Amino acid sequence: MATQLPATRPANPRFSSGPCAKPPVFDLQNLADAPLGRSHRAAEGKSKLLEAIETTREILGVPADYKIGIVPASDTGAFEMAMWSMLGERPAEMVAWESFGAGWVTDVVKQLKIEATTHTADYGEIVDMTTLNYDNDVCFTWNGTTSGVRMANGDAIPADRAGLTLCDATSAAFAMDLPWDKLDVTTFSWQKVLGGEAAHGMLILSPRAVERLENYTPAWPLPKIFRLTKGGKLIEGIFKGETINTPSMLCVEDYLQALKWAKSVGGLKGLIARADANAQAIADFVEQHDWIEFLAADPATRSNTSVCLKFNDDRITDGAAFAKAVAKRLADENVALDIGAYRDAPPGLRIWCGGTVETSDIAAMLPWLDWAFNAEINA
Repeated sequence: MATQLPATRPANPRFSSGPCAKPPVFDLQNLADAPLGRSHRAAEGKSKLLEAIETTREILGVPADYKIGIVPASDTGAFEMAMWSMLGERPAEMVAWESFGAGWVTDVVKQLKIEATTHTADYGEIVDMTTLNYDNDVCFTWNGTTSGVRMANGDAIPADRAGLTLCDATSAAFAMDLPWDKLDVTTFSWQKVLGGEAAHGMLILSPRAVERLENYTPAWPLPKIFRLTKGGKLIEGIFKGETINTPSMLCVEDYLQALKWAKSVGGLKGLIARADANAQAIADFVEQHDWIEFLAADPATRSNTSVCLKFNDDRITDGAAFAKAVAKRLADENVALDIGAYRDAPPGLRIWCGGTVETSDIAAMLPWLDWAFNAEINA
């Protein structure tokens, strides 16, 4: 049992699942080129915003005929905008296997009151996507940030679907290979895999999604912040850096620096490799210790970003209290910050393994997890 304090500490103890660790090269001085005190509609501001859009396209491999926009209110705002603007033309298939997916179900069923079929799975499991009716609109998360369960692939989504697929990919983009031909609406936020700042969302639309926007008007009123069309046509400016409301140019500069770093480590393939290495380090640890296991039941659907763990030792009588105590010990030692399970998830730990985290820090933290477990058991 690890009762002695480990000799090595992580250089960066930040393993939060959002906002996530900044890129390893982050330095506030790198943001000096931000056009602060300038209008975001001035040429320089619009140029920066367009650069953010097109560099995102380059790294993620988003098709040229897909639209990418920077929108308010993080991933939540982007996904809400998509649901309120596009859903209602046909029934919906609502898919949830963790808390954020469940939130989208609430919006559609209780707020928009759209005819919907709800498909759910317990934490650690995933819905069988082959059972859905893709003639309806389908809303789902690619990676369950609070459950550590992700889509293995998009094979279940048919190419000849009549409905739209709306995918919340906030903890998947830049860490997983997203099949763009299977996704009509994709959303994510800067503060996840690239460790950007919060409050800005990304909205990616396929040509099919644009067609829906231009040919369907929802029965409910839309606030200005959700409006993507004018006079029955897409507001093209939104997808060229002319944002609906005022963005933070400091945050934009930070995102541009993160994108620059992402290219330096090999782009999407490099980022995926970094996340995979981090998740594998934890998998090796779990294999060697019989008191801890993954929340995700199937290795094929285990996340490589939001890695969720649970304790399974018979000596633990109060799982929630024990997990919180272990997380507190690690935080007090400044070796792992903010790794408690999400409030609605089963008791345990959640360790962020996205590409901005160094595998050496994961490796240095894990002996401390062993120490904290045994210290709490002994206590």
